[in-house]
Amino acid sequence: MATTARPYAWYFEPVRWLLLGLAHLPLAVLYVLAEVIYVLLAYVVRYRWRVVTENLRNSFPEKTPAEIERTGKAFYRHFSQVVVEILKAAAISSEELRPRMHFTNPEVMTNHFAENRLVLALGSHMGNWEWLLNGAELEFPGRAAGVYKPLNNLFFEHFTRRLRTRLGADAVPMLATLRYMVAHRGEGRILSLLTDQAAGPEDRPYWTQFLNQDTSFYTSADRLAVQFDCALVYIGIQRVRRGYYEVTFSELPDGRVAKVAPAGTFPVTEAFARQLETDMRASPEQYLWTHRRWKHKR
Repeated sequence: MATTARPYAWYFEPVRWLLLGLAHLPLAVLYVLAEVIYVLLAYVVRYRWRVVTENLRNSFPEKTPAEIERTGKAFYRHFSQVVVEILKAAAISSEELRPRMHFTNPEVMTNHFAENRLVLALGSHMGNWEWLLNGAELEFPGRAAGVYKPLNNLFFEHFTRRLRTRLGADAVPMLATLRYMVAHRGEGRILSLLTDQAAGPEDRPYWTQFLNQDTSFYTSADRLAVQFDCALVYIGIQRVRRGYYEVTFSELPDGRVAKVAPAGTFPVTEAFARQLETDMRASPEQYLWTHRRWKHKR
């Protein structure tokens, strides 16, 4: 009988079985593993500690060195928990995940669906951004998709794509975004984008003051909003306790507003930046501080 060829080299197969074996452990056990990861990252390896503390100091100059230290350690504990939660996504059931992702105002989305509008949902690396897509698919069956950047390693690309799609959501490679939007124009669907990455000079960035720093943002949301007359929504996600998250949608300026905005202004991106800044100030330990977010200069 014919078998489907693996998209990755055979020697990754033991890694796959190891990861799946860990994913089938109860979350309570995985959170014990998370504590081990936390100690290793924060105290032994000190994974990107210099980047984390520099980002925190520049973002919150009003905090004392002791407060920066405490926030950094709190971030590593949160990050370690997110790591095992992402792994758990390879085996978690719909019944187990659904109560862990509470959508406080789903009517924001369903109102747009009733008008058959495509919704660009702008998110960030707050809370658990990987559980968000699967949670949205459970809340809005058949309507959730997320844009992602494919990984170079074929095994990890295959494995992470499975994490994102096994409960029914679509994972859209970044270069296929326009094709997806054309194919689903006029349908009530969500297409989520993580919009908090650092945009380089070649990306025609929008610069604004964000957490006390000159910060570049991608402006693709403004351009796509105009081109497709999309609804725009900010996704706020907060961990309320270990393993449980609340998701709140906030309306952003839509394509009609972006279309009449003065040249050189980006109302969607600016509104997104202000919403994200508020959330990061409220729960700084829940943001992903290990990346060099401010590596580009104006």
